[in-house]
Amino acid sequence: MPATRQALLQAAEHFCTAFASNTPAEELVSFFSTLYEPTALEYGEPALAPFIGRPFVGRAAVLKYFELLASLLTYENMDFAGFVVDAEARKVACRGRAVFQWRSTGQSWDETFAYLIDFDDELKVTDYQVWADSGAAYLASQGALDELREKVKTPKKDTEQKKGS
Repeated sequence: MPATRQALLQAAEHFCTAFASNTPAEELVSFFSTLYEPTALEYGEPALAPFIGRPFVGRAAVLKYFELLASLLTYENMDFAGFVVDAEARKVACRGRAVFQWRSTGQSWDETFAYLIDFDDELKVTDYQVWADSGAAYLASQGALDELREKVKTPKKDTEQKKGS
């Protein structure tokens, strides 16, 4: 029997709420399929961060993905909206927002990101795809995000001062 739109929406919301609540990686993996080999993939250039641009295939690898995130990043004020459900394909897309911080540098950024989550017959995640701001993550990891922000702001301030003189 195909999953209903409401059941898929609830499964996606439950997973997103768990992630937003900083649920430990071991518990997040319980949302993933045991019927199929699940995959977690955050799109982007693999050189930017160890969790970007590499498919994490299988429950053990998905666990590693979430452990990597937890070891490198913190986040707060995460929320999700704009859920779109395709019941026939058993997919849910949504948009999320949070403030992320790279642990080793303390640099943070406000980010909007997108998820596409596929589910099996038991409403467990088979494919978890993320599109996020890999550029901000990389710059924060290098301790260069705040410096770049200052460089970008400086010309604007100089222009405003000249106009006001």
